[in-house]
Amino acid sequence: QVQLVESGGGLVEAGGSLTLSCAASGRTFSSLVMGWFRQAPGKAREFVAAITRGGGPTYYSDYSDSVKGRYTISRDNAKNTVTLLMNRLKPEDTAVYYCAASSRWSEPFHYWGQGTQVTVSS
Repeated sequence: QVQLVESGGGLVEAGGSLTLSCAASGRTFSSLVMGWFRQAPGKAREFVAAITRGGGPTYYSDYSDSVKGRYTISRDNAKNTVTLLMNRLKPEDTAVYYCAASSRWSEPFHYWGQGTQVTVSS
């Protein structure tokens, strides 16, 4: 079983930056595909970003069109953490952000964190 704990959420003004972190435990971190999702009030949860598993140093990452060019996902296998750097934040980025893990890139994410709130004021 994989446990995921997010941190770093908060309130930020539009145009600002915020970094989310997710600490994983319970399994060899490098064997996990890691991702971030978000859910805004009244909306379905949506994919934000994902990064491939492995020992590095090079990873493939993918982003939703709405955050591409503004967000950066990265991982540190030595610290068992995945990070989401969010730049040029917009009010529409306001949501609960969830860290997720999967065994393979082609499989659905089946491990989830509790979520962390990100609020962007206009």
